[in-house]
Amino acid sequence: MSDGIPPQHLMREALALALESVREGGGPFGAVVARDGAIVGRGRNRVTPDNDPTAHAEVLAIRAACRTLGSFSLEGCELYVNCEPCPMCLAAAYWARLERIYYAAARDDAAAVGFDDALIHQEVCRPPGQRRLPLLRLLPEEAGHAFSAWVAKPDRVDY
Repeated sequence: MSDGIPPQHLMREALALALESVREGGGPFGAVVARDGAIVGRGRNRVTPDNDPTAHAEVLAIRAACRTLGSFSLEGCELYVNCEPCPMCLAAAYWARLERIYYAAARDDAAAVGFDDALIHQEVCRPPGQRRLPLLRLLPEEAGHAFSAWVAKPDRVDY
């Protein structure tokens, strides 16, 4: 990180967003995306207020940062979260190409207050046929049509 807001202040912003989320009826999670020490996206957990299981603070902060920067790539950006990301949010961070993630509380701290994502961490490491949520392949012979169209599209944007 170069000039701009010090990392501790960025983390404190994520911590403050987590408290705001609790006051607004969301879970105790907040996130900030920063580039060169400037905040480009903020997110508060909105799972229960929005009835959206994907409305985690990290995902919402990533979406906000992408809108701010006009890009699906957040290369050169950092994510500050009050708690270690769950597998979904970690995957979103990888897809967004974030440079690094800073977190305050560990997943065990979240588990101690009822936010235990250990099952998901375990499940993603298992082969699809051994997971609790069945993954059943259907119409594999038709699956290639969209991929062929993608490969043939001259103006596609690779990501």
